[in-house]
This record gives sequence, C-alpha cells and structure tokens, in this order.
Amino acid sequence: MAKSGLFNLDNLSSQNIDEDAELIPLMTSEDEEEINREELPDDLPILPLKNTVLFPGVVIPITAGRDKSIKLINDANNGNKTIGVVAQTNDDEEHPSYADIHKVGVVARILRVLKMPDGNTTVIIQGKKRFKITEPVSDQPYLRCKIEEFEELKPESNDNEFETIIDSVKDLSLRIIKDSPNIPSEASFAIKNIESSSFLINFVSSNMNVDVEDKQKLLETSDLKERALSTLKYMNLEFQKLELKNDIQSKVQNDMSQQQREYFLHQQMKTIQEELGGVSSEGELDDMRERAKTKVWKETVETHFNKELTKLQKMNPQVAEYSIQRNYLDLFLDLPWDHYSDDIFDLKRAQKVLDRDHYGLDDVKRRIIEYLAVLKLRKDMKSPILCLYGPPGVGKTSLGKSIAEALGRKYARVSLGGLRDEAEIRGHRKTYIGAMPGRIIQSLKKAGTGNPVFVLDEIDKIGNSHQGDPSSALLEVLDPEQNNDFHDNFLEVGYDLSKVMFVATSNNLATIHPALRDRMEIINVNGYTVEEKIEIAKRHLLPKQISEHGIKSEDIKLGKQQLEKIIDGYTRESGVRNLEKQVAKVVRNIAKNIAMEEDYDVKVSSEAVEKILGPSRPRNSYENNDVAGVVTGLAWTSVGGEILFIESILSKGKGNLSITGNLGKVMKESATIAMEYIKSNAEKFDLNSDIFTNYNVHIHVPEGATPKDGPSAGITMLTSLVSLFTQRKIKKNLAMTGEITLRGKVLPVGGIKEKILAAKRAKIKEIILCEDNRKDIEEIKEDYLKGLKINYVSEMHEVLDLALLKQKVKDAKIL
Repeated sequence: MAKSGLFNLDNLSSQNIDEDAELIPLMTSEDEEEINREELPDDLPILPLKNTVLFPGVVIPITAGRDKSIKLINDANNGNKTIGVVAQTNDDEEHPSYADIHKVGVVARILRVLKMPDGNTTVIIQGKKRFKITEPVSDQPYLRCKIEEFEELKPESNDNEFETIIDSVKDLSLRIIKDSPNIPSEASFAIKNIESSSFLINFVSSNMNVDVEDKQKLLETSDLKERALSTLKYMNLEFQKLELKNDIQSKVQNDMSQQQREYFLHQQMKTIQEELGGVSSEGELDDMRERAKTKVWKETVETHFNKELTKLQKMNPQVAEYSIQRNYLDLFLDLPWDHYSDDIFDLKRAQKVLDRDHYGLDDVKRRIIEYLAVLKLRKDMKSPILCLYGPPGVGKTSLGKSIAEALGRKYARVSLGGLRDEAEIRGHRKTYIGAMPGRIIQSLKKAGTGNPVFVLDEIDKIGNSHQGDPSSALLEVLDPEQNNDFHDNFLEVGYDLSKVMFVATSNNLATIHPALRDRMEIINVNGYTVEEKIEIAKRHLLPKQISEHGIKSEDIKLGKQQLEKIIDGYTRESGVRNLEKQVAKVVRNIAKNIAMEEDYDVKVSSEAVEKILGPSRPRNSYENNDVAGVVTGLAWTSVGGEILFIESILSKGKGNLSITGNLGKVMKESATIAMEYIKSNAEKFDLNSDIFTNYNVHIHVPEGATPKDGPSAGITMLTSLVSLFTQRKIKKNLAMTGEITLRGKVLPVGGIKEKILAAKRAKIKEIILCEDNRKDIEEIKEDYLKGLKINYVSEMHEVLDLALLKQKVKDAKIL
C-alpha cells in the first residue's frame, strides 16, 4: 500500500480540502449511534497500510499499488464495500503477512474508487468501528481474518474532568490553526461543529503530526477519557514546537533592517540551524575565500569574484539560484587563471616524439619545431593558430596529441562537427536555468592549465541556425589580437586565451567562414603514397592491432607484398583509416586461430589475405586507348584525389550537345567551351563544318551517382571531343588536369598533390599539367613523383600534340 494523503494540522492547506462535501462529512451523535448499532461480520478482508492509521469516523484517501491490495479494493467495491484496515508493523515490508500487521484496526467503508493513469488505484474510505483480529482465515488472494469488536469505554455523562479535557482539545486545536498561517480557516469551522466527543478525539488524532506507532497506541486505547488525555499531551507538544518556530521568526524579524529583507529566508535557515545545534553554509563560503587568496587575478576579476561571493552569502541554500551561483564561483576557482605548463625546449626530443607517432607530415612537424625554437628564444611569444587541412584518415586529429607531448603541454579537444548553437562556444548567460560555460572554458577547466594544445576538430563542419552562428563566435577565439580577453557569457569577465595553442582540423577549406579561415595558418596535410602507407602499417597500425587483440608480434608476419595487396585491393582512400580496419580483420583472424588452438601459417600469404578479406574491390585504373573520345582526367575530392574518365560519342542528329554524369554548372560550362573551341578551330583539325549540324554530341562522366563539379576537367573534355571528331587514339597511360579558355589557354588548378597520388594509384605513367602548376610540383617530395613523367603546357594545342596519336582507332568512323 502506497503512502496516504493525511490532513496534518501542521501542514494542512486549502488545496487538501475537497469541495465535494460528501467526502469530508462531520460525524454527528446520531451518526455515531447508528454506527454503534451496526453488527460486525465474523471475518473481513484485511487491507494493510503504510505510514497510516485510520480512526473511526475519519475519511482519508489512500493509494493502492500492490496487486493484492488492488484486487481486495475491487472485490469489496463490487460487494458490500466493507473492509478491515490495519497499520503495518514494518513499513519496509512490501508483501506484509499476518505477522507484519497490528492486531487492532478499524472497519472501513469504501466511499469512492478512482483509477489512476499510472496503474495505481486511489480509494476514499471512512472508518466505522474498531476491531481486534483473533486469527487469520486465509492469505490468498489477499489476507482475510476473523475479527471481534474492540469496544470503547466511555466516561459517565456527568464526568466534569472529561468535559474539561474535550474543551481543552478544542481550544488548543483552534489556537494551533490560528497560529499556523498555512492551515485554512475551514479547519476551525470543522473543529467547532463536531458534536461527538469520540469523533473529535479521532479526528484530531488522525490529523496530528506524530509517528504511526503513537497513533496506533491511541487507537488501541479503549478508554475514551484516557485517549483524550493522551491526545491533549501530543497537541501540547505540537503547540510548543509551533511557538518555538514563531519565536525564531520573530527573532529574525527583529534583527532585520530594511536592506536585509531580501535575504530573510537565509537568516531564518541559519537561526533554525543554530537552534538545532547544526552549522550554516558559512564554512563553504570561508573555503571559497581561502581558495581565492591563492589565485593571481587581475583587479577587475578579483572585484567581480568578491561581488558575486557576497551575492551567494545573501542567498538561501535551498533556492535553485544558490546552486547556480555556487557553480559559477567554483568555475572561477577551478579555472587555471595563472597556471601554465612549463614548455620543454628540447627540440631534438620534440622532433623525435613527432616522428615516432606520425610518418611523413613534414610541413606540420617543421612548423611546430620552428614555433618551439622561437619560443625558446623569446619566452612570451603568442601561440600560433594552425589549421591542418587534408582528407580524412591522414592523422590530423591524432597529431594534436603528439604536438602536446612534444611541447610538454596538456591536451584539450572539442569536436565542432554539426555544432549549430553559438552558446556552445560563448556559453549561456547564468540567469538561465541550466546555464553553463562554453566548450572553450569547460575544456580549459578540465585541462587545468592556461596553455594547452587545443584541437578544434572538424572546424569545416560547423553549421548555423536561429540560435546564432558558431563560426562568428570562433572569430574572437582564434584572433591573436582579441583572444587575450575572450568573453564567455557565463563567465562574464575576460579570459586570456593568447597562450593556448589552437590546432584546427578540416577536410574542406571552402566551407570555413572566410574571416575565420583568414585568422588561421593553413597547413596542407596530404594523403599518403602506397609506399608511405606500407611504412605506416608496419610501424604503427600492425603493432597497435597486435597489442589490442592480445597476441604477440611473433604470432603474425604481414609482409610488404601483402600490405600492398590490402592497400590496392581493399581500400580507396588518401589516409589510412580503412587500411587499419582491414589490418584489424587479418589480426582478428589470427587471434581466432590462436584462441581455438588451430594450426595456421604465421606468415600471412596473399591468398590468405584474399580468403580473410574476401574478393578485392575493383578500383578506377587506366583503361586502354582503343576507343576514340575516352580520356583519363584527374579530380580532387574532400577525401583525396581520384581519376575519372571523360567519354564522348556521336550520333546522327541536329548538332545538339548532351552532358550527363551528375555534373555541376562549372563542368557543363567547360564542356560548352570545349565544343565552341573545336567549332572555331575546325580547319586546324581537318573537320568539315557539316559535322556540327549533322551529328549530336553526348559527353558523359561515369559514376553518375556521384556529384562532380569544378573547372579542372576542361582540357580533358576538349581532348575527348577532338579524339572523337578525328577518331585518333589517345596516348597510353596518360592523364591530365587543367582549365581551358575560349582562346585555347590552359589555366592552373588546385589539389595537385592529391591528383598525383591518385594517378600513381591508378598506374598512370604520364601527366599533363598547366605550366603555372610547376611550382606545386616543385613542393612535392621526389618520392611522390617517382615513375611519373610530368608535361607542362600553356596552350591547348600543346595538350593535343602530347595526347593525340596520329594513329586512328580500330573501326574508326568516317565522318
């Protein structure tokens, strides 16, 4: 049985009183006589109650949650509506038996049953007569016991002492109601209009704020006069408590001035704690003051802290604002205002750490060593704000940890992908419920130093919404001229971020806010060649997977040839993330063999790789030059470089140009430019002008599900069309990239290194680039260019001279 809703004189409020009069009847003498004439049955179903004692004549609501209790109530409500109600001896017992209940209870009548949405049942009952349990009858489906009447001994009608006790009970009840502002006036009306002395004592006993055991003793007291006297004693005790409470309030009121009224509740709580011998929250405030003395703050920060601490002192610890204010001051004390990690100026050690964790990435490593060298000479140099830009899986994020270790600093990281709320950066104003600082301040608190290496991951994937623009909020964070006084809305004072070394990572510079991009030093982290991936797999990925899968290095030998097979046949990426997954599959297979004690070859063969990983995936590679109009191009994507094929065909028609392959506007314009260039130079290519009116041209770029755009396929499209119209072969193993103009000029394009790597993966031997891209090639390591012949051009006729052979394709069309 769940807890009941009693009317306590100490906490009775107007919302407890049901407006339906039949639910709170005041028992008259006639009602009492009628109840006394009622005969009790030989046995009754017994309803055990927690924390509740029912008295004769009193109406109470109770909530039933136990299955047995609900069935008992339903059965009784459908029958004679009469049940026996007793209090449990142990309120913690969820399934009380005969041994767990008091043996004196009250016969009750069910007035109303209400079904609650949560499955519980609320029932309103009225006590009738006391009874005493003689023996149990059954315990299924609920407890049923034999009972006998527990008679009440009433005093003589001329007993003056009893009358005096009853008058005292009434008077004291009215005084308690009067001195308690939270008890409604209707309670006084009820007390004054009770005629029956027995019901008066029962009503007051039921509503007194005393323990269940004390109430049970009153119920078991058969002598009405003795019970009335005990009730009066309990009421006197309650009245003394009420007077003490009012005295405390008076003492606080007398000590208060007009200016102190705003924190009246705080003083009242403090006085109560002193009366009870407890302690106030002063100890917590003293601890904050002591911690504040150890901080080296600017004068403005210290003034603000002391002002906010005074506010906390005036607050009641029980209100919600108190915890917000306390958390606010705790943040002040936890932030590393004056604490910085000592940089390790050992440049050789730093280089060793960077080389140990990451293979390649020379530009990034060089920049970190340069920063450390200048910091060693100048000491107070502002930290650089770097942006590592490159395809996924090349180690941009993990590089942040290595930089932190190389410099001897703490590491902090915030993922910005999908961030849409400016408050995530600047924090919420602390007036809001649930307010907290922004991620920058939170991360610095967690790091514990004011100069960590702070990685802003996926900065290109920040969104914006009606809640603000996080990119704009980052402008202040990443501006060296402003971030020495960064303003977080929650903190409300400036915080110095100038010593923090911010390292952002990005896959696509185009989606970064231009002003934000301008504040960062962009470092291109390119993809890896096959040789570099093999070296990374041998140095890092394989040892890591061996350790994670609980095997030893001598349990598996994965050679260069097998690693190259995994890279070429099972991964299509610039980084090494998928390579690690495939290596993990191979290691897991070895771990399974070891765990199952199966025989296996320690040296993994190429056949074993294919058996474990399945058939290799075909990837784009160079196709032969047997078909006119098919040319290999080079493209850049956010995940690295790729090769693509430009296909074109002729069909009888009226000179229409069709372009397919999910191409963007720029690529379609490149196709139009190429077509117009050929028309204007038809004589150079020995073309009859009738071709352009008698044939339709269709240009297609395969993998139509993938969107494609950009100007770098211009020379590829023009070469494809010239090959189509002239039916000449394209040089073998050749790929190209570059933009064209209507005058036949070749313009430079971007993503050269990624395109070079894509060409090597596709076994391309020769590449055509714009002359202005020569500087990009000169910045690429020789290892990347090994086995490639680079041709530089400035005019379109140079491209055609290099790309087109004099030889016609087999089955060449006569146009």
